[in-house]
Amino acid sequence: MLVLLGTEEDPHRAPLAPVDAIEAKAIAWAALGAAIEGSAGSGAGSGTVSALGATATAGGADDAYDVCVMGLGYVGLPTAAVLATRGRRVAGVDLRADVLATINAGQVHIVEPELDALVRAAVAAGSLRALPTPPRAKAHLICVPTPFREGHQPDLRHVEAATRALAPAVRHGDLVVLESTVPPKTTRELVAGILASEAGLVAGRDVYVAHAPERVLPGAVIREVVENARVVGGVTEACTEVAARFYESFVRGEVHRCRAETAELVKLSENAYRDVNVAYANELANVCDRLGLDAWEVIRFANMHPRVSILRPGPGVGGHCIAVDPWFIVASAPEDTPLIRAAREVNDGRPGRVVARVAELAERFKRPRIACLGLTYKPDIDDVRESPSLGVVRRIHAELDAEVLVVEPHLRKCPIEGLELHEAEAALRTADIVVILVAHRQFQRLPRELFLRPSVIDTVGLLVGR
Repeated sequence: MLVLLGTEEDPHRAPLAPVDAIEAKAIAWAALGAAIEGSAGSGAGSGTVSALGATATAGGADDAYDVCVMGLGYVGLPTAAVLATRGRRVAGVDLRADVLATINAGQVHIVEPELDALVRAAVAAGSLRALPTPPRAKAHLICVPTPFREGHQPDLRHVEAATRALAPAVRHGDLVVLESTVPPKTTRELVAGILASEAGLVAGRDVYVAHAPERVLPGAVIREVVENARVVGGVTEACTEVAARFYESFVRGEVHRCRAETAELVKLSENAYRDVNVAYANELANVCDRLGLDAWEVIRFANMHPRVSILRPGPGVGGHCIAVDPWFIVASAPEDTPLIRAAREVNDGRPGRVVARVAELAERFKRPRIACLGLTYKPDIDDVRESPSLGVVRRIHAELDAEVLVVEPHLRKCPIEGLELHEAEAALRTADIVVILVAHRQFQRLPRELFLRPSVIDTVGLLVGR
């Protein structure tokens, strides 16, 4: 289930949350914002007191945190930890009490290399606190999910609700940055609009509002938060400059300045570009299947040309960016994006083709034992968001009369009801059919002979050249 701040009720949730769950989180944020505003206007003069006992004085910048990060998920928590270990006093805000307790104990609820050490050090030093409500801060970063609704329309309710909850804590001269990936005009019309209507703060005059899209790779987030170049776009030139200087204070990569709308489209364009190129590889693999050719051989020889670099096909495209962001461009200009739409349709169609191939092989057996290797959306991580591999295994389990053995070394529990996780070698020794869905390093180290007896569908080229 998707939650408002980028963390999960269930770490193995389905790709899209039901509308009522999203609305429930929005209502929770709206209530939180109202509570903060009511406290600030009560006349008590003590500001907002968090459940942890940290006081954020409504009027005093001296008591404000340096940075408040709204959302402690895959982007928000690493960003907060990096800032907290670089001399900032950071507050992270999340709706889930278990996430707050975990972080304040110096532990983490997501898997990311080096993150646990940073969080432990920052909490021990007193520079990072996880809070249930937004405190006073000089800079506010919004890092919440932006999924799509039915019909692939952008769902910005997380951004809207988080901004409304944040508005009572924002003061004159503060910086508010939206890092979530959004369609063009969201920063100006939604974030800046809410701050103006609900807090009376005009962007460029009273507060500085900008968009600085996250551009990190799961598995390398800690390094890339600091080393990657950043694109920063403000609602006004003054907003751009203040936001750019903020990022230049801890980012080693170059910080590029532009308008908010340009920054928004830049992030979408990066992921749509990759999606289109993956779609070409997947479509070529579809053609090879039809013609009875080896797609990996075709691509290998084609890539020997000095100006050709075809990507690797797979069972589809997953993750929180590439599988989602292109639809935001399509929604912004539906008449002008036939290529981007077609790429999405090609990639979304790949899981069904994999299931069809498995079903064809399964007809040779009375009730086959099928080992499925990998559930995450990419190798060597624990993230199953929008994972095509997860979708493939769900369909195999639901549609075929078979015993399904799931192998996923990066998860503690199988997210598919009715199925359990198995050790790789044991599953391979007893399987009739093996479906390789993710090229985890652990799978690459498996003895080749384990793949010789069963029928194998290798969707990621794990066995190519072995």
